[in-house]
Amino acid sequence: MKILLSILVLVAVSLVMNPVYAQKKSLRYSLSGKITDTSGAPLAGASVYIPDLKKGSIADANGNYNLTNVPAGTYLVEIKYIGYKTITQNIDFDQNKTENFSMQIAVVEESAIVVTGSSRASSIIRNPVPIVAVNKKFLQQNLNTNIIDAIATVPGVSEVTTGPNVSKPFIRGLGFNRILTLYDGVRLEGQQWGDEHGIEVDENTVDRVEVVKGPASLIYGSDALAGVVNLIPANPPAPGKIVGNILNEYQTNNRLIENSATIAGNTNDITWGGTFTHKMATNYKDKYDGRVYNTGFAETDASANLGINKNWGYSHFGFSMFNDLQEIPDGSRDSATRKFTKQITEADTFRPIVSNAELNSYKISALHQHVQHYDFYDANSFDLGSGRLAVNLAFQKSIRREFSHPEVQIPGLYLMLNTYTYDTKYYFNEKNGFSVTAGINGMYQDNNVTKGTEYIIPSYRQFDVGPFVYITKRMDKMEISGGLRYDVSDYNSQDLYASTDPATGFDHVVTGKDTAGAQHLFSAYKHTFSGMSGSIGLSYKFNDQFSMKANLGRGYRAPNVSEISANGVHPGTNMYQIGNLNFKPEFSLQEDLGATFNSTHVTINADVFNNNIQNYIYNEKLDNAAGQDSIIVPGNQTFKFVAARANLYGGELSIDVHPHPWDWLHFENSLSMVYAVNRGVAGEGELSDSAKYLPFIPPLHTISELRANIKKAGNIFANAFVKVQFEVYATQNRVYLLNNTETPTPGYQLFNAGFGTDILNKKGKPMFNISFLGNNLFDVAYQSGLNRLKYFEPYPGNFTGHDGIYNMGRNFSIKVNVPLRFKE
Repeated sequence: MKILLSILVLVAVSLVMNPVYAQKKSLRYSLSGKITDTSGAPLAGASVYIPDLKKGSIADANGNYNLTNVPAGTYLVEIKYIGYKTITQNIDFDQNKTENFSMQIAVVEESAIVVTGSSRASSIIRNPVPIVAVNKKFLQQNLNTNIIDAIATVPGVSEVTTGPNVSKPFIRGLGFNRILTLYDGVRLEGQQWGDEHGIEVDENTVDRVEVVKGPASLIYGSDALAGVVNLIPANPPAPGKIVGNILNEYQTNNRLIENSATIAGNTNDITWGGTFTHKMATNYKDKYDGRVYNTGFAETDASANLGINKNWGYSHFGFSMFNDLQEIPDGSRDSATRKFTKQITEADTFRPIVSNAELNSYKISALHQHVQHYDFYDANSFDLGSGRLAVNLAFQKSIRREFSHPEVQIPGLYLMLNTYTYDTKYYFNEKNGFSVTAGINGMYQDNNVTKGTEYIIPSYRQFDVGPFVYITKRMDKMEISGGLRYDVSDYNSQDLYASTDPATGFDHVVTGKDTAGAQHLFSAYKHTFSGMSGSIGLSYKFNDQFSMKANLGRGYRAPNVSEISANGVHPGTNMYQIGNLNFKPEFSLQEDLGATFNSTHVTINADVFNNNIQNYIYNEKLDNAAGQDSIIVPGNQTFKFVAARANLYGGELSIDVHPHPWDWLHFENSLSMVYAVNRGVAGEGELSDSAKYLPFIPPLHTISELRANIKKAGNIFANAFVKVQFEVYATQNRVYLLNNTETPTPGYQLFNAGFGTDILNKKGKPMFNISFLGNNLFDVAYQSGLNRLKYFEPYPGNFTGHDGIYNMGRNFSIKVNVPLRFKE
């Protein structure tokens, strides 16, 4: 009811503020013209696209295009063609427009328009918010095992991993509930507080990724305090077109087999599409551990979409299903041979060594997690008054079961999360360079934990709401933008009692009179969190080559359910987790400064940041009075969430060189660094040296890549690439040593390479694309500091000198992508 009332109020305000609504709402204009190269030759197939309206057109054989039914207003238009520099231009549609575009051959690759981090589509250079984007080509030409792994080499981005298929994004040293992950603009909700399962998205549906590196609470609310990862599917095909492809991939290390098929079409203003993917893998291997037991998985994904574009706007419906059977490693080993062992009984008095046959099997073991995620969303844009009203609604169901009983298939942890999200914005028409967006968004959640036998958190309900206003002033060389937002989050958790079920011998939830004599695991708790967030920033384009941007942002985040209420074993983590009901919201204040130099043959991007966070919540390992590990439940180390002041600072530098006259040669280099200092709690004195840094901070690292792009070689090969890549990760000694929460991580270097090409038929059309990629070619044994398996060690200080589990060793991939052709 609150959501509906808020939407109705917003609509009413927009009508009052637009007295010319009745006259203006029916006005539609067109954009037409010709797209050529600098010699005047037509560029057939060049695209003209308005991201805010999801409308586009394709140039015909003569380079002519015609984009119709554009509502009155000012929109950012993007003109793209492969191999040419993208053109972006703000066009005021107050009448039918004719625009001819002359495109230059591009030596430097770029992502000109972004739709994340501000209220409207914007040029990445003119957007004051620090943001980076990668396209489909980047995703395809790098070997990865999931969509987060695919972007972990982007400057400022890293990943926390639990094996090859479980990755969580980190941005500038911050992750989990501080980063909001979007799919097609819809926030993903699937127990983000857990670190032993990944992002529930099929990477084959993602066409590009945009990453906001800094507070984005103003637009997206709580959980965007550290940034946003927006996974964006492909734009619909041009009108009258049907496109598709079939992808097949094999990876050698964990013998991953992946098959995916996609089809999409656009007929008479109706767009549609669908993707189906299945992949499976056995246990991965590394130089020291051999095959790491219980790291295999089997994943099945499906998605479909249907949209309609009409004079009144558009409405797009989408559905996605993510179904993952993911094994859960615990690091158990035989002390003499260091071979992995497995739990086979509930009593757990004896663990046999895992056989080679089982280590190489695709069969999912008894101890695994089953993650299912269903997403239904509806994105709408209505021409209303002299502006535009966007209403985006979604329902998500996340079912997560962790099977921790080896003799019976009864889930230990069983979480069922229902999430309803809403996002409503009104875009006022731009006047005199001013554009204003007012909106309200949030969610309602209902999380049920009562069907399992183990309980780390209570069942809870949560309602979030946040109104905001965002203003941009666009001038010739400068753009200023900013806004304010106020968030309110009502959190309500329930009593939970448990006793032994005589039928199974395991705990089960009891209610009513059965609570007499039962364990009272969680008490009812209600609290309302609230806070103000905002930002102000500007960009200035000195000339066509050099620009700068600066931004000051305040972020807000309410504590999550685990930080507040956790009290129990967290399956899959080897941890007993304790929360704190007295936590306050986190507030950050981040300053960003960036500069870009972009010439024909050199591109340089430099960004620096300073981030101060109040009430920063982190996990700390507990010791007992004797200075040893505090053990509440055998086999699990005890951790407790604590809060303090934090300061994170650092930056990123990238230098891409395309030496003349070898424009086909690319030498790309990047450096990322973040330092994180624990400032402690005000009034409690100085911290010890062992606690002066924050946990889970990535080390300084650099990536250099030398790549040759060859447009055509003979009559058979086209769009070929050959590359070598070198990654260097420095030693990380700035770790949270208190109670052995963390240990230092040695530095390491990785060498990667790959090549690929389109194979053409006799008519010069691509039959398929094939690529060969290799990571860690020298089979280096290394541990990332953000690899959770590093701490899965039953015998610390063992005779081998190698504690914990290492990251994946040498891995090769062969990938074949076959385009589908349909009669048009």
